[in-house]
Amino acid sequence: MNEVNKTLYIPLYGKAAVSKKGIILQDKKAEQIWEKEGFVLKGKAKSKWLTYYMGMRSAVFDNWVKTMLETYPEAMVLHIGCGMDSRVERIGARNRIWYDVDFPDVIEERRKYYQEDEYYHMLLADARKTDWVKQLPCCNHIIVIMEGISMYLTHEELAHLLLTIKNYFQNVNLLVDCYTELAAKASKYKNPIKEVGASATSGLDDTTYLEKRAGLKFVAEHSLTPSEMVDELHGFERWFFKHVMAGSMAKKLYRLYEYNSGI
Repeated sequence: MNEVNKTLYIPLYGKAAVSKKGIILQDKKAEQIWEKEGFVLKGKAKSKWLTYYMGMRSAVFDNWVKTMLETYPEAMVLHIGCGMDSRVERIGARNRIWYDVDFPDVIEERRKYYQEDEYYHMLLADARKTDWVKQLPCCNHIIVIMEGISMYLTHEELAHLLLTIKNYFQNVNLLVDCYTELAAKASKYKNPIKEVGASATSGLDDTTYLEKRAGLKFVAEHSLTPSEMVDELHGFERWFFKHVMAGSMAKKLYRLYEYNSGI
């Protein structure tokens, strides 16, 4: 795998770790894959604070997707940059049309643990290009998940991808996490992704950028660390996470945005 693809092991470890602790997120598949793959993480990439953050981020995405599926029962799900994530199983959506998309070597690894069927599909694609979008079946409504991927795309690549999706589907709901520009600059010097060899990242401060360039309407900013999830921690860990990992500085570095096509 290349450097960007190897970053998938950071959230995988986070989800496996919190699941094993019995907090925030239950993900037995992540535990299974992590135990079998045995990828070595070093330094900050294996920090317990980052594992909590990764677990909470995934749980927030899970809750949002479940809400979208309940609200739009005919919608198809598109998870771009899926890595080894088990969301389709974790939220009980194997009876919905779902496409997990990632680089060929990631999907090749993923096929060891997931099987396709009439509803669930895996698609080999580079998110920086858009020709693969036409491989998706036509439908009126699509729910798009972009977790931990936007920072590896330039502004232009991100906007072009989302514009292509918007033009291909009538209705779009999107949840995307983004580095801020400050975080992108700082990541050159201090970021857990450097532990797996990745360094080039991009940040997005202006929520109207995707409105102007991709035609998507900004709906809301969501918390990546909801208080009810932070409260699952105890003692000093809860205090430290609340005031440092989920404090004002964290919000200056990392954001979670929801958009739609003006539904």
